[in-house]
Amino acid sequence: MRSRPSHPAHRLSSPSVQTDETAHVSPRTASVSRNVSRKIKSSITGTRAPPRHRHRTRQQNPGPMATAGEDSAAELLLRAAALVPLERYALAALLLASAFLYRFLELHVLGDLLRGLRGGRVALTYHPDSQVYHRVAAKCRSLHGRYLATPWLASPHLQTLFLGIWGRPPSVTYRRQLYTVRDGGTIALDWLLASDSEAADGSSCDGTISSDDSTPIVVVVPGLTSDSTAAYVKHLVFSMASNGWNVVVGNHRGLGGISITSDCFYNGGWTEDIREVVNYLHQKYPEAPLFTVGTSLGANILVKYLGEEGGSTPVAGAASICSPWDLLVTSRFISRKLVQRCYDKALAIGLKGYAKLHQPVLSRLANWEAITSSRSTREFDHHATCVVAKYETVDTFYRKCSCANYIGNVSVPLLCISALDDPLCTREAIPWDECRQVTSLTQAHYLKHF
Repeated sequence: MRSRPSHPAHRLSSPSVQTDETAHVSPRTASVSRNVSRKIKSSITGTRAPPRHRHRTRQQNPGPMATAGEDSAAELLLRAAALVPLERYALAALLLASAFLYRFLELHVLGDLLRGLRGGRVALTYHPDSQVYHRVAAKCRSLHGRYLATPWLASPHLQTLFLGIWGRPPSVTYRRQLYTVRDGGTIALDWLLASDSEAADGSSCDGTISSDDSTPIVVVVPGLTSDSTAAYVKHLVFSMASNGWNVVVGNHRGLGGISITSDCFYNGGWTEDIREVVNYLHQKYPEAPLFTVGTSLGANILVKYLGEEGGSTPVAGAASICSPWDLLVTSRFISRKLVQRCYDKALAIGLKGYAKLHQPVLSRLANWEAITSSRSTREFDHHATCVVAKYETVDTFYRKCSCANYIGNVSVPLLCISALDDPLCTREAIPWDECRQVTSLTQAHYLKHF
């Protein structure tokens, strides 16, 4: 019998046959065989074959197809944006600009419309036994009405700008009197008599006041860097003279075209000048009732003076218009927002202009280079006011000179008028509780600064 041929597997296991067959296998076939063998082995052992290095490299470093996809997405977005009409973009930009300006300028047109264009009521804060309220304010219709701003000027900033540029003040011809105070300083007293307004109508006027004249005299204290030529001062003076009052503007030292004749400058808490002027007028015209009106920083000086004097002042009555009340709070307020910082820079420019008028004196008392480099009112007060007036710090100066500290000692009838949307003198500084406790004071506040 012939022997049966051996199994083909035994022949494949022969080294000579294996070497002969694998010699003709292509590289691709060998790679496929290795992959198949690896999968069979992993299925038998139950383990997972590790990922190939080529796959890891592809996952970590995206190929050019991924970049091309991103570029195409960006191109699609640009194409979609290009489909939107330019008019829509212009409308969106206009709406954004309008919203910014509405908030920046603090407009209240929408609020006026929601109130039916009736305006807001003038609110009064006073003690129940207030003499000013029962004898004066209760009879004044304007203090019990409503205030509605002109629609196209429904902003405190627009109103301030409009009055400063296009206010068209009345024509006023003052009669100047130079008064020398005890320390050698010179003050310009600019008069507008009641007879002057009558002379404008054609009647005769000699321009003098007799010592026994009983016509009331009103002393006006202007604001920071303001004098008798300011538009709002002219409006105020002309209105009172037209109503039969003799009006005198007590210009601050170094203002009104007068040089500094001593080493003393005025500041927000300097009350010596108004004290001397009031006493002088009372002695010269003893029969004439004396009244005082202060505006802005001049109101702070006036109220502080009235609190210092108490019942010994010869003033019969006073009015405070747009007083800052607390200089420290006001200083922080005007440096808080962008629009207020614009006012602060403008005031600093005015103060530096005032300083340049009196450089020979001021440069001898303080650091002139530091004064001229001041960019805010606080910096100017630090380099000039505190040095000349000998205050330790700016905050010390502000605290000691704020009229809110003296309002409790005021004994003469005092009417205070404040605007709740004042761009300079914030409502945060108004001493509401003190106004309710002082029987001689009435505080009127409404929406609208000179």
